[in-house]
Amino acid sequence: MTKTGNTLEKSLKRLVILLGLLIFSPIFLNVAFKALRIYKTAPKIYIAYILLVLSILLILYAVYFGFKTFKSILDAIFNK
Repeated sequence: MTKTGNTLEKSLKRLVILLGLLIFSPIFLNVAFKALRIYKTAPKIYIAYILLVLSILLILYAVYFGFKTFKSILDAIFNK
């Protein structure tokens, strides 16, 4: 397979990973907000806050990974 084919194949795999991130990161954020609403005692509320921070970081990483993925797809299509 040529270099362009390899690059395009890797880019499409990254696109599938990106779709998974775009699906699961808002779900985790939703779960975190529900946990904050439900739990009021000390040990469980800390877990809810940790889950909230992790889900926000996951969403930010999904946006960053999206830019990188689309850049690599464009580079593969236009042979950069």
